[in-house]
Amino acid sequence: MNVFILGGGGREHTFCWKLGQSPLCTEIFVAPGNAGTQQKATNLPIDPMNFEAVRQAILTHNIGMLVVGPEAPLVAGIHDFIKADKALEGVLVIGPEKLAATLEGSKEFAKEFMQRHQIPTAKYASFTAATLEDGKTFLAAMSAPYVLKADGLAAGKGVLIIEDLSEAQAELESMLVNEKFGTASQTVVIEEFLSGIELSAFVLTDGKAAVNLPMAKDYKRIGEGDTGLNTGGMGAVSPVPFVTPEFEKKIQDRIITPTLEGLQKDKIPFQGFIFIGLIKVGEDPFVIEYNVRMGDPETEVVLPRIESDLMELLLATGKQTLQSQHLSFDEQVATTVMAVSGGYPEAYEKGKEITGLEAIENSLLFHAGTQQEGSRVVTSGGRVLSSTGKGSTMESALAKSYATLSKLDFEGMNYRKDIGFDL
Repeated sequence: MNVFILGGGGREHTFCWKLGQSPLCTEIFVAPGNAGTQQKATNLPIDPMNFEAVRQAILTHNIGMLVVGPEAPLVAGIHDFIKADKALEGVLVIGPEKLAATLEGSKEFAKEFMQRHQIPTAKYASFTAATLEDGKTFLAAMSAPYVLKADGLAAGKGVLIIEDLSEAQAELESMLVNEKFGTASQTVVIEEFLSGIELSAFVLTDGKAAVNLPMAKDYKRIGEGDTGLNTGGMGAVSPVPFVTPEFEKKIQDRIITPTLEGLQKDKIPFQGFIFIGLIKVGEDPFVIEYNVRMGDPETEVVLPRIESDLMELLLATGKQTLQSQHLSFDEQVATTVMAVSGGYPEAYEKGKEITGLEAIENSLLFHAGTQQEGSRVVTSGGRVLSSTGKGSTMESALAKSYATLSKLDFEGMNYRKDIGFDL
């Protein structure tokens, strides 16, 4: 079967690499892809949000399965668009329909879902420009730090954590009245701050059955010791050392099972990945947020640990036969470290030539923000390359990740030297 992957980052390159190992996969197409996917597949110069162009590519290249990497096309309804088209009958879409994608597309929708199904999460209330003064009063009744979240998609930048009350009230006004995050902050969710350590759980479901993928922990902040601005992710580790069998059972019983049952009770069909952002407070798990696709850079440590044929799993998801599948994964530790452009996550330059790529052998190097220009590979994004290592310990895996990065260079290249420091 021919597979079409939407997206152009490290997550999509990892999917490309993993699906390419399956005898069930004939040809892979990626849109828009990057210099890494170009080595394994055919890149198509298509914007994933241009549904008509996606449709045309499916027909032209005889695509049997569409794997949607990023959240935006899912929230905009790519699955529904394909399902409604008679000419695309039989095309399997990995990624939920628009209603289910609202779990990521709206923080308020997700909070209401959790409340309805008694899934542990931070206490919250949501406000609009019309209820701004109520929002300021709500903040005044809370204790610091204050958590403000834009309701809609804000490319990972719509969450503010503020220590000072008057600053929090001013930021609330900026989000609601001045549209600090555009339409994403027309509604703002204010929630209590939970103190603990974060981790991510991943579930693949066909709407009836589900399999749990390996858990991971990622590192969002640009600076070492988790300081500085938030990024799309600077690195990740899997498995998560502090997830004991007892804690894993709590996640399953209190969060994963009620989430899957809640989707069925609410008649919300879901075929694809659910990525649950969790926080461990004391010995208890709470949900920070739902995502309706795989994470990046977590994909770069989760997929390399899966020993099963991923294509087989995705076919079963699309055909709703996942209950017949068993997932096996490697007990080894996987770590990934992201090399980013100088200046990222603020302003950065693109088009910097990457040197040393030919020296990389027997290493898992996933491209994120790269493109091929003639014989050169150049940077085309903030997050550029993700180096994944595997080993019997986190330290040995990290040594491999860093050894690979040490062979590479581009102007302004930066990466964190302390991934896994808190574990």
